[in-house]
Amino acid sequence: MKFLHTMVRVKDIDRALDFFVNKLGLVEVRRKEVEAGRFTLIFLATAPGEPELELTYNWDQEEEYSYGRNFGHLAYSVDNIYETCQKLMDNGVDILRPPRDGRMAFVKSPDNVSVELLQKGEALPIEEPWKSMPSKGSW
Repeated sequence: MKFLHTMVRVKDIDRALDFFVNKLGLVEVRRKEVEAGRFTLIFLATAPGEPELELTYNWDQEEEYSYGRNFGHLAYSVDNIYETCQKLMDNGVDILRPPRDGRMAFVKSPDNVSVELLQKGEALPIEEPWKSMPSKGSW
């Protein structure tokens, strides 16, 4: 058995791609448009051949999707948690759970999908401004 992908529904395809591709750094590996079903599937990954995130865009969806904590979150490892969080903040992304421990942070996509960012290897030394930064909202 091999893990293939996780799917999340998105209301605005451009907004979702801006977050996952431009801000988080995933790459689009393939796309499928199904006119008869009026939906688009976009598969993203950290690199070709890696497990994928499937974005499902239903063309006629007018309202934001409801969500719940029962979904949990997506998780990605990063080379430097502080640099990654700073880059995201510089691009307008709220850090909901800052990496106060030098290891873990949470952000949300525009469609309220929780994304956990984990430091590769050991935690980085604890430092400001992260050490004193409070959490915001839910993550």
